[in-house]
Amino acid sequence: MPKGQIVGWAHSPFGKLDATGTEELMASVVASALGHAGIGPQDVDGIFVGVMNNGFSRQDFQGGLVAMGNEALAHVPAVRLENACATGSAAIHAALDFIEAGRGRIAVVVGVEKMTATPTAEVGDILLGASYRKEEADIDGGFAGLFGRIAQAYFQRYGDRSEELAMIAAKNHANGMANPYAHMRKDFGFDFCNTVSDRNPYVAAPLRRTDCSLISDGAAALVLADEETAAAMSRAIAFRARSHVNDIMAMSRRDVLAFEGARRAWAGALDTAGITLDDLSFVETHDCFTIAELIEYEAMGLARPGEGHKVVREGTALKDGKLPVNPSGGLKAKGHPIGATGVSMHAIAAMQLAGEAGDMQVPGASLAGVFNMGGVAVANYVSVLERVR
Repeated sequence: MPKGQIVGWAHSPFGKLDATGTEELMASVVASALGHAGIGPQDVDGIFVGVMNNGFSRQDFQGGLVAMGNEALAHVPAVRLENACATGSAAIHAALDFIEAGRGRIAVVVGVEKMTATPTAEVGDILLGASYRKEEADIDGGFAGLFGRIAQAYFQRYGDRSEELAMIAAKNHANGMANPYAHMRKDFGFDFCNTVSDRNPYVAAPLRRTDCSLISDGAAALVLADEETAAAMSRAIAFRARSHVNDIMAMSRRDVLAFEGARRAWAGALDTAGITLDDLSFVETHDCFTIAELIEYEAMGLARPGEGHKVVREGTALKDGKLPVNPSGGLKAKGHPIGATGVSMHAIAAMQLAGEAGDMQVPGASLAGVFNMGGVAVANYVSVLERVR
């Protein structure tokens, strides 16, 4: 069975961008990704678009917009995927399935979101579409409120870990300084992140502003090819393993602190890859909120339940630590344009493995772990990536 490999990529800046919508954002990264892979539109067999939308734009039918930016792609089959905050990874998996089914040799994946043109209150309501509205729509603070409740429950069970959340925020903002694509390139430091102030108020206690990812615009694209095609290209990053595990959507019907779907996705990917966490050079993980990164340490197996604080306190997750986590700055510093996030995480991991990450580079990076989740750890995707060319 042919396996898909990453042979090219492109990444826009994340932030409040001048682009009027997703059409313009997609056009820029698709063209750049094709150029990076050294191919033309005529070589593309399928297009897979990741956009959540859900009200960010009145223009939908996003799969059809790619060809609006490049008419040479007009007759290439295109489809749009949506899976909440894991939308980008859903598009990647669909493209890999396409290649592995033998339906095409080269696929383009593009993830994108235009969020900043929408009033903040509306953004909160749109994002609540990724929650179980029957039970969770009235929680104050939108999605931040959901994770605020998770943080409260975590603190009640395991003790107040506000300081460690501030350490995670400070770590990721420091890492983001080296990321040219990041929305927030500012090193706030631990003291600022750990102190409630006018500039860093509670958003959904105990989460402060620095504990929450940013509302951002942005796009990222990958070119995937089968192994035979990739062998003739200048670079190739393979999926040594990939896993997708779901969990029940309603928070009331599971132990929401367990991140069980994430744990199963990590265990499955590591088992398929035949490795342990000790073999990974770094991890890009889904820190939509700092409490999410803390619990993800436990879900991936870096710490036992309730002991995730040790990972950041002991320096394990620092860029020069035993297992750097979010050397890109993560969603916390990079930003979180929903549909682009999963594609961005894979593109930046590929940059690292190809030695093309610039100031973000983790020295000697050879094996990467990527975790992208949709909703409150409902759709969970793990990739293990390695350079083969």
